Amino acid sequence: MRINCSRLCRTDFPLIYQHCTTSQLKQIQSHLTVSGAIADPLLLGELSARFAISHLSYARSLLHLSSHRSVSIWNTAIRALSENHQPHNAFLLCKHMVRSSLLPDNYTFSFLFRACAEISDVVLASMCHSLVIKLGQGRYDYVQNGLIHCYASCTSIDSARRLFDESSNRDVITWTAMINGYFKIGEPGLARKLFDKMPIKNAASWSCMINGYAHLGMPMEALEIFNNMLISGIRPNFSGFVGALSACTSLDALVQGMWIHAYIDRNNMKLDGVLGTALIDMYSKCGCIGIALDVFERLPSRDVFAYTSLILGLANHGESIRALELFKRMEDEGVRPNEVTFICVLIACSRVGMVEQGLRIFGRMKDVYGIIPRSQHYGCLVDLLGRAGLVEEADEVVRKMPVEADEFVLGALLNACRFNGDMNFEKTTVDGLSERCLDHSGVHVLVSNIYASLNKWDDVERVRREMADRRVKKVVGFSLLALEVDETM
Repeated sequence: MRINCSRLCRTDFPLIYQHCTTSQLKQIQSHLTVSGAIADPLLLGELSARFAISHLSYARSLLHLSSHRSVSIWNTAIRALSENHQPHNAFLLCKHMVRSSLLPDNYTFSFLFRACAEISDVVLASMCHSLVIKLGQGRYDYVQNGLIHCYASCTSIDSARRLFDESSNRDVITWTAMINGYFKIGEPGLARKLFDKMPIKNAASWSCMINGYAHLGMPMEALEIFNNMLISGIRPNFSGFVGALSACTSLDALVQGMWIHAYIDRNNMKLDGVLGTALIDMYSKCGCIGIALDVFERLPSRDVFAYTSLILGLANHGESIRALELFKRMEDEGVRPNEVTFICVLIACSRVGMVEQGLRIFGRMKDVYGIIPRSQHYGCLVDLLGRAGLVEEADEVVRKMPVEADEFVLGALLNACRFNGDMNFEKTTVDGLSERCLDHSGVHVLVSNIYASLNKWDDVERVRREMADRRVKKVVGFSLLALEVDETM
């Protein structure tokens, strides 16, 4: 579609840029060049920013050839890259700016620090810090605060704290960044001490504490902070609600979770995808799959995370057929499934023994959506075949899979042996895995438990003795379900 640029005024262009394709942007550029308006710093800066997001090399050429040489124009493009999650391109464009004999200013560094924090690159952070000192930009408060946030995000907490203590003008964002940094390195005690010292707390700082505790597996502390936040009179933001609901899920605290849901409704807060998914996850895991379905249907828009959470919830509540129907609806509505979605769908197929459909879905994952199966997917496939009594086919999957078999896959294979009572095949399987150096501790423990369930105590002792001879140590257990939910969230 052609754009009639002659009818547009100066302030219209930045708004139109946001909805233009690359060819339409070039059309606008031609009009601006012919009319002479390309010399306007506002128009040139916004145009180069839009080009940078979709066509970096073209944006770079546009900036190089411009007769209007200004750091502010380059900053507009660097900021756009930083805000649109293209941190490496933001640094690359800054590098070309320096090559054009233009040095970064205080605004440039604020965008670079944001980009650096996104990729958690402490080396780049140190390089930027050195350049800040060399160019004398450290006198700006927001440059110092940005650097503190950058170091904290890169888990270089000592550097962040040193700058924090030296800073004379610390705002609430700086305090929150330091608190978040302590949570990132697993130091909730230091985070709490700093939080208690904060002169002013806002919803973001309270939410940082709630989510920090929830992420570290401290749900009681998360809910304590949430309640204190309400008592202090500060209304939680969406992030705070998500953290509190996550804590409720961990504690099976259905009553508290329902109270939070009622609070959201009472204050006429519209559910977005993240908060809606948190509610669906909480109700599903607390045994209220009906309410989870109701929340799902009330969402104004349903993304892949909401669908995935409900598919898993239905499968775990013995509603695998409905889970598969929901997956079909997801595809019909044009929502693209991700890796975790397929894990949940394969689990649903396994629960009801739908082997052919499971195999078909496993194949479509790569052929239709271009998702390369990981060990969790192969583990689900092995479980699907094993539950159907197809132990040899499951073993063949393990032997031919292109990724290394881990506890997910091996556990599923040995469970298949247990389901079918084929202990001779189990021994052959374990011997084969041992030859391939895949006899992890989880394999031995599972084999031992299988023998114990069959009252074959001599074999239990033999397996334990083999573990000792091979110096195999039992590792701390973990949950596949927990890993799946972490990814969806």
